[in-house]
Amino acid sequence: MTSKPSLLSGDNPQIPKGYGDAPVQAYIDAVPGWKQDVCRTVDALITEAVPEVQKAVKWNTPLYGLEKDVFFIGYHCFKNYVKVSFFQGAALDPMPPGTSKQKNVRYLDIHEGVLDEKQFVKWVKAASKLPGEKM
Repeated sequence: MTSKPSLLSGDNPQIPKGYGDAPVQAYIDAVPGWKQDVCRTVDALITEAVPEVQKAVKWNTPLYGLEKDVFFIGYHCFKNYVKVSFFQGAALDPMPPGTSKQKNVRYLDIHEGVLDEKQFVKWVKAASKLPGEKM
């Protein structure tokens, strides 16, 4: 029997670094409550919008890109929302609403029951065409 990953502050699962879908699914499976559904939806929308996407978990964060260690989007759980990071979000039109100390990064905070899937998919498709962030 495998023990469930421990939760860090904000209910973010502590998942070992790994590449591929399996560590991302392990992260999602460990997310508690309604945020698990949000993460599952975000993962599915990204995968559907960009079928060639490559996945990884680093720093307890699912990341998505088109080449190894170069990512265009990731997300992280907080107590009351899931924060999606668009690493070149300032280049998106319209830009995601959340600002960052990093000039190119924009955030989308997804609260329970609030996700404009149509707009999210537009952002994902556009973000996947921009240069990714090496991490």
